[in-house]
Amino acid sequence: MTMPPAIPFMHLTPGSDAEAIRAGIDRVIARGWFILGPELTAFEEEFAAAAGAAHAVGVGTGTDAIALALRALGIGPGDEVITSPLSAAYSALAIMMAGATPVFADLDVDRLTLDPARVDAAVTPRTAAILPVHLYGQPADMPALEAIARRHNLAIVEDACQAHLATCAGRPAGTIGAAGAFSFYPTKNLGAMGDAGAIVTGDAALAARLKRLRNGGQTDRYHHLEFGVNTRLDDMQAAVLRARLPLLPGWTARRRALAARYRAALAGAPVIVPPEREPGHVYHLFPVRSPRRAAFQAHLRAAGIETLIHYPVPIPRQPALAGVPALPCPIADEVCGDIFSLPLHPALTDAEVDRVAEAVHAFRG
Repeated sequence: MTMPPAIPFMHLTPGSDAEAIRAGIDRVIARGWFILGPELTAFEEEFAAAAGAAHAVGVGTGTDAIALALRALGIGPGDEVITSPLSAAYSALAIMMAGATPVFADLDVDRLTLDPARVDAAVTPRTAAILPVHLYGQPADMPALEAIARRHNLAIVEDACQAHLATCAGRPAGTIGAAGAFSFYPTKNLGAMGDAGAIVTGDAALAARLKRLRNGGQTDRYHHLEFGVNTRLDDMQAAVLRARLPLLPGWTARRRALAARYRAALAGAPVIVPPEREPGHVYHLFPVRSPRRAAFQAHLRAAGIETLIHYPVPIPRQPALAGVPALPCPIADEVCGDIFSLPLHPALTDAEVDRVAEAVHAFRG
């Protein structure tokens, strides 16, 4: 019996965007301007418009975007930033890069993002900011977090690295706080062909400071006003992102359609499907939960279906965070022990979703 073709977790090679990407790369090469050039300027303007922000500042990574946003807001040593224990560890590492201390509040078990009640309880006199993570493409409960921030006079920096074009209560993710950080890592909904990131903000003065900080604190060539870093989104990656940005709305619509198909097809299946609590969800990933995760993944692997775990270790339990005081996060501990992600990307077909769902239903572990 011939096995059907394998269903990989993701698809990263160019498709309908290939011609535009090649033209953009050729344009940069012909111009010979690779750093802080016109391609970056154009992308910053175009991404700001797409994100619903007044300003965008391109940087080297999404991690740098978070760290620089915090620094530009004056947050650093002696300050605490409340964030999620469920994310890529880079969310918390970026807080540490800014010199501040991450404080972890547990999750809303449905959204898998920060539980506002736990955030409120975690505020201390040292708290300077909240860093909500819009995980898997579903925004955190921003109205509730905004109310907490106002009550305690805290800044909000949004980790929107998985939430391109997402909305929360009709407002674009990344534009609700003082600044929003985006990643364009190749696997993201809008991905470059290497590392890349951006910060969006509505504050012109903050944007100007971010542009200075990303370039060694320079006001102009060889004149450094303040301690900055070297983290610039290069023009080659900006060209790739410019080629892909016009396709992002269509890709996002496709992700939502695939997710809806999964939800319908997985009704009654032996997995927990986290509910959609925000219609602006953009489905960077499609996670499900099972207490028999290892057996479930092995079953799907035998059926030719690749799955991945996002994320297996709560950030407070990472050795790199050993020196950070940890509040109990039992929900995050439980979720990290049973969550795994099914394939979902714009090139996935309806038939492949149906095949994945059929294999999920067939699990008897």
